[in-house]
Parts: sequence; C-alpha cells; structure tokens
Amino acid sequence: MKIGSIDLGEMPLFLAPMEDVTYKSFRYMCKKYGADVMYTEFVSSEALIRDIQKTKQKMTLFDFDRPVTIQIYGHDINSMVEAAKVAEECQPDFIDINYGCPMKKIIRHGAGAGMLLDPDKMQRMTEAIVKAVKIPVTAKTRLGWDHDTKIIVDVAERLQDAGVAALAIHGRTRSMLYTGEADWSLIADVKNNPRMKIPIIGNGDINGPEKAKAFLEQSGVDALMIGRGSIGRPWIFSEVKHYLKTGELLPPPTVADVVQNVRDQLNMSIEWKDNVRSGILMMRRHFAKYFPTLPNFRELRIRLLQAETLESVQELLDLIEVGYGDTRVDYTNVSLK
Repeated sequence: MKIGSIDLGEMPLFLAPMEDVTYKSFRYMCKKYGADVMYTEFVSSEALIRDIQKTKQKMTLFDFDRPVTIQIYGHDINSMVEAAKVAEECQPDFIDINYGCPMKKIIRHGAGAGMLLDPDKMQRMTEAIVKAVKIPVTAKTRLGWDHDTKIIVDVAERLQDAGVAALAIHGRTRSMLYTGEADWSLIADVKNNPRMKIPIIGNGDINGPEKAKAFLEQSGVDALMIGRGSIGRPWIFSEVKHYLKTGELLPPPTVADVVQNVRDQLNMSIEWKDNVRSGILMMRRHFAKYFPTLPNFRELRIRLLQAETLESVQELLDLIEVGYGDTRVDYTNVSLK
C-alpha cells in the first residue's frame, strides 16, 4: 500500500488519532509494538492559525514517528487551508482531514463528522487543501450522519475526486458515537466500488487479533486502523501482525510486563511535559485501561487513578508487580467503551 510515494508495505496498521491519547509517549509505545503509521492528536484549524502554543505542541513530531500524519479539523475552508499550510511546516509525511469526530464540541460548528451534513462543502474543502500543500492529503470519516443518511459510498467517491491519497472509514454514523457495533459491510461497499482507486483503511471495534482478521476478510481493505483497542494495550499491533501472518495467538503479557510498559510510558510523559504532575495526569486514562481483568484490583485501581506524586505511583506499581507479577492479563472480554 502506498500513500503518495510512501510505501507502507502490505497490510499496514495505523494508530487512530485520539484526543488526549495519541501524544508522544503513547505513540512511542504503539510504534515499539508494530504500529506502522502514527497520527497526532487532532488539532483545531482556528487554534493553529491563532498560533496557540498548546495546539502547536500537539504537532511536535519525532524520528520514531515516521511515517506520521498531522490531523486537522475545522468548519471554515479558508481557515482549514491556512491550518494545512502551518501543519505542513512541521514536516509530516502527510496531512489528514478530520471528517469523523462525533463529539459535540467539534460538530457544533459543523466540523468533524458535522461535515457529513454538507458533502458539497466537504468536497470543496478537500479540493482546496489538496491544492494548498505539496504533501499527500488523506481523510478520515464515518458512514454518515445517522441511520437514514449512510452516504459513505458517495462521500468516498467525492473525496477521491477531490484528491485525497487515502481514506480511513470508521464503521459507525455520527449519531452512534461509539455505541452499537461498527458496520464493516459498508466499508466493504466502498472498497469494492469499482470507481475507488485509492487505499481504503478500515476502523472500528478492533479489540484483538481475531476481530482484526475477521474484519479484514469481510471488507478487503488495504489497511487496518486501531484506536480505543490500543489504549492500555499498545502491543495489540504486534498481536494482530503475528496472527495475520501465522494464524497463531501470541500469549498475553504478564502483569510484570505491563507494569514495565506503564513505567516507560509514564517516564516519557513526564519528560515530554517537563512536569511530574502533568505527566501523571496524562497517564490516568491509560492507568484505567492497563490492568482490565485482574481479580480484587478495584482498590489499587482507584489509588492509582488518584495518585498525585511520582513516588506514590511507583509504590503502587511495585505493589501490583509483586502481587500479580506472573499473572497474564486477559483482554478477551474487555469492552472498548
């Protein structure tokens, strides 16, 4: 599979862009375990052109990221064009347009999945961005706004006509948010549409290697994108790759293995933020996901989520490692919610 001139190999795995999740330390962990393509957190076009420092920090890229894309969102075409130019200066391998985020704070002005209510504007915006930058432009979107407007086949054709080099599709509508089951049959309809020539990346409900293979066989997509299934489980990328190649499941990690990963990610978060408390706060979403099925773990999880100092976090991780070290973490029935 290629995006522009970038050869990503056969069946690459993409880390989905997620706000307050896909920052430096988490991207590093996912890359370590085999994710092929990194996305930054999505960034606001309006914030970018106003030169808001916090937003620009999200676009800081590192050597380990490559290939990597910066994802931008917004509702105004001119602002999105200017934001794409700013993003290009950070030298990503390509730029991605967010046409899929379902959250109210994003869609209330018509950005993200809100663009699915106006496919004509979506096409015009994409054309303008493609013309404004010299690197490939991709997009990520959903099946439609709601059950009655699953327009993804038409939208995919429009975005291809507008010049996108690849398209990622999440198998839900905006109204579904993250409820219900992702519909990979409509992703398959896009992939099997004879008009489509660009790579199609499938996304939604990949919570393990067997699901990944089933969705791949159902849809025939060119690549898979994993989002929520990687939180607390960055090694899902190596698990999926191994299973697709051999048909065999890798043994799940021991708690001792997980604890070491948590320490590594925590230390990198603190280093990146240059502030211990900020680094710990960044990790809380991950703390909640890293130990999903351990027995009699509720009290330790609460203490871990409430810890304020590096010393207290490290002491709790020591307790977890001593108490559960050789136990293997079972992700079989872990919800993505």
